Amino acid sequence: MWNKISRLFKIKTKLEVFLITYALALGAVKRGEEYLFQYPGMGGLLLFLCCTGAVFLAAAKMLQAVELSQMIGDD
Repeated sequence: MWNKISRLFKIKTKLEVFLITYALALGAVKRGEEYLFQYPGMGGLLLFLCCTGAVFLAAAKMLQAVELSQMIGDD
């Protein structure tokens, strides 16, 4: 039973990675907009870029992990 539940939290395909990345990006942009409002000018812009940049790093790492998992045949 626990195996079935744990399978829900495993990312197995690139499509799942892209969907998760989209959700992360929506949250990052929303947070970045708040930073732009709270800290007008260069400070807010840098914080906005940090929020969105973190999404790119996370997406790259997830894609790399999925490709490695598919190469070694990990189920």
